[in-house]
Amino acid sequence: MNKKQKILITGSSGTIGTRLCEKLMEMECDILGVDYVRNKWNNEVQKVTMAVDLRNKEELSKLPVDFDMIVHLAANARVYNLVVEPSLAMDNMITTFNILEFARLNNIKKFVFASSREVYGNSREEVHSELEVSIDNCESPYTASKITGEALVQAYHKCFGMDFLIFRFSNVYGMYDDSDRLVPLFIKQSMNNEDLVVFGKEKLLDFTYIDDTVAGVVKGLESFDAVKDNVFNIAYGEGTKILDIAKVVKSLLGSKSRIILKDNRPGEVVKYVADTAKARKLIGYSPKVAIEDGLKKSVEWYKNYWG
Repeated sequence: MNKKQKILITGSSGTIGTRLCEKLMEMECDILGVDYVRNKWNNEVQKVTMAVDLRNKEELSKLPVDFDMIVHLAANARVYNLVVEPSLAMDNMITTFNILEFARLNNIKKFVFASSREVYGNSREEVHSELEVSIDNCESPYTASKITGEALVQAYHKCFGMDFLIFRFSNVYGMYDDSDRLVPLFIKQSMNNEDLVVFGKEKLLDFTYIDDTVAGVVKGLESFDAVKDNVFNIAYGEGTKILDIAKVVKSLLGSKSRIILKDNRPGEVVKYVADTAKARKLIGYSPKVAIEDGLKKSVEWYKNYWG
């Protein structure tokens, strides 16, 4: 990656966005973040972040246009929230279209899109390679927004010569997240000895520690020209049951929380493990943090954060 390149990072106040900005700043890259939410995690990232609502196309006129690359992370990313309020999925589609149009109109030829393992949906398979996406397995409005985003990126590549990388993330956890995503939710509830509700006794997903996720993105950015126009799974590559996550978090905190089992909720993927062979081979992706170590790191971070 040429440090002289100027990179726009959308969603820079989010979990992945904050950590990615930190890493790129450590590498002395020229970056600008954009987010309509102030970054509460890192003041240095906030200093290089502009307040722009990407849902409003007119607001993009506030941005400079001399970027070499855009990394589009901004999204409403809670799957079940988008089942309850599908308009949040429309926001995702609008922001992706708007930022692609911004890139096209300003001749920005490198585009990185943050997709999700949700695009694989529920199928007979447990382990998924990049070629296994089918709209027949679209489980939720969130899934639809990510499939739409990927389709738009492909269309802009074919019609306008825009090169791309698509990263499909999977259950990112570790720091900079005080939402009701599973890991921070279970940690907070365990700290307060509240019930931990597991939706699906057999639900098994691929949890990726934040630093492994960001390392994968950086690897892709560094080798963009050599691997452009590809889709990569970025995950740990092993499955863990939600029930086991609850048990480990409870044990790490010595919590008195009860674990309550309930049925799977509509719109959620039941089993997913990433085939990471392509990312390992082409960009040298090599996740380091197993789930047990990642949860220990996470618990320590949240103990400091929530104290």
